[in-house]
Amino acid sequence: MPELVTLGETMAVLTARERGPLRYVRDYSMRIAGAESNVAVGVTKLGHSAGWISSIGKDEMGAFVRNSMRAEGVDTSRVAEEERYRTGLMLKELGSHETKVYYYRENSAASHMDESHLDADYICQAKILHMTGITPVLGESCARMVRVAVRLACQEKILLSFDPNIRKKLWGHRDYGPLIREIMFASGVVLLGRDEAGELLGTTEPDRIVAILRKEGVRWIAVKDGAAGAWVADPKDLIQIPPYPCCPADPVGAGDAFDAAFLAGILENRSLEVCGQMGAVAGALVTETQGDTEGFPSRETLQRCLEKKEEIYR
Repeated sequence: MPELVTLGETMAVLTARERGPLRYVRDYSMRIAGAESNVAVGVTKLGHSAGWISSIGKDEMGAFVRNSMRAEGVDTSRVAEEERYRTGLMLKELGSHETKVYYYRENSAASHMDESHLDADYICQAKILHMTGITPVLGESCARMVRVAVRLACQEKILLSFDPNIRKKLWGHRDYGPLIREIMFASGVVLLGRDEAGELLGTTEPDRIVAILRKEGVRWIAVKDGAAGAWVADPKDLIQIPPYPCCPADPVGAGDAFDAAFLAGILENRSLEVCGQMGAVAGALVTETQGDTEGFPSRETLQRCLEKKEEIYR
């Protein structure tokens, strides 16, 4: 059974092969993207086992998503195939200074997930259950499913990991802050962006963020701040993690890569500082390629980076 189980929507992604507005683009490459599945892939690339719970349409995009996850070694045995709804789609536009994404996921198969998609025995044998704030805002049934999963993890003493991953495009005109905080405060691991903390906790100061989360009983905390690095904390320590040097090509997926490596460090009983360093390295390297996971390092590459060793190719 997988060491880490996660659940959420993964979409097929059409990424422009050239920079500029999509109205002028004629050529695309197809990949996959989903915050939760990105973490699952990252964990497997570091030598751990991961399972992904989701729903896809019974269509070509769904087959592509499932096959792509299987190819990375992620267990997809708990992925449902839905005839009534389609697989979600995302378009990615590349600019000189930013990457834009456009969602076509309304009424997707994953947005109709509910508690029936949860396999309690499967989840209970995992060491970590990882979720994000994206899944519960996809629909009422998804929110209900996430609450059931949270209760299950708490009852069975499974380490619950949570990344708020705020997506205002999905929130629409509704305030999902209370729901996101409810899940976050029930978690043992919280991995959030510094800007997200401002939205959810009313502060962007790392020491205040950590103090609030510690008071709620969160055991491991990572406050991610992009190119500025991160802060990591446990019940005793708060450590600033410097950014790992990189030449970014596409920033999308960096936060998920940080999450995956940080959680892999927890699975390996690494020190708090090393967990943070692992996250920083993975988050940096994944930005150097197009795609959410293609640049995620192997276990060997990550270890070389931690040890500051250069690989000899000739």
